[in-house]
Amino acid sequence: MTIAFVPCLWYSAHVEEAARFYASVVPNSTITRISTLPVDTPSGPAGTVKLVEFTLAGTPVTGFAGGPHHDFNDAISLMLICDTQDEIDRMWNGLLADGGKPVACGWLKDRFGVSWQITPKRLGDMIAKGGAGAAAATLAMMQMVKMDIATLEAAFSGAEK
Repeated sequence: MTIAFVPCLWYSAHVEEAARFYASVVPNSTITRISTLPVDTPSGPAGTVKLVEFTLAGTPVTGFAGGPHHDFNDAISLMLICDTQDEIDRMWNGLLADGGKPVACGWLKDRFGVSWQITPKRLGDMIAKGGAGAAAATLAMMQMVKMDIATLEAAFSGAEK
């Protein structure tokens, strides 16, 4: 028996546009399949409700255009863990394009209302180490909107001395 874990994102509309946008911004992302439901549903008549299967950074995701029944909120976010500041900058700027909004601590909302965390892999390593360096890096992160690896490293290293 094979079981797959695939997050499903409910969009009120524009699911295909969202998936194509993500595939254009996030490396190793593609559209796999676009389908419409063959029967009438509470979300709309046959042929109008779209399912879009795609990958984000190699991870399978399904998007569903099911009507304005459910809004995205911060209880769920998509996290992109980046190795370099250049990657952070590209993902941040790309996902903010055409109407996204920066939030805080590496979080943003894209123009479709989906919450994202754009975070450096190194931050997780700093926090996992614990101690004064982890505390200093966490406090530095809480002052940021977009993550800055050099500032996090300076805070971590300064507290470790």
